[in-house]
Amino acid sequence: MVNQEEIKAILLNGYVDVDNPNELLNDTPLISSGILDSISILQLVDVLEKEFSIEFEAHEIDRDKFDSIDLIVALVNSKKK
Repeated sequence: MVNQEEIKAILLNGYVDVDNPNELLNDTPLISSGILDSISILQLVDVLEKEFSIEFEAHEIDRDKFDSIDLIVALVNSKKK
């Protein structure tokens, strides 16, 4: 199972630009706060698919499923079952 630290590490490795990584909490709004935009979400989806050997359907790639680390973890883990 994927955990929050793994997703946070991926985000900090090129998808989010925060002054203090400790401010990026598991429930920090990523899309609604402007940390992630549509292009960075597509790039993130690509990395997640390769990293965890999963595939997302088009309808799964929306702001409701990518707006926090917790939501991303839940989505990735649901694909790994």
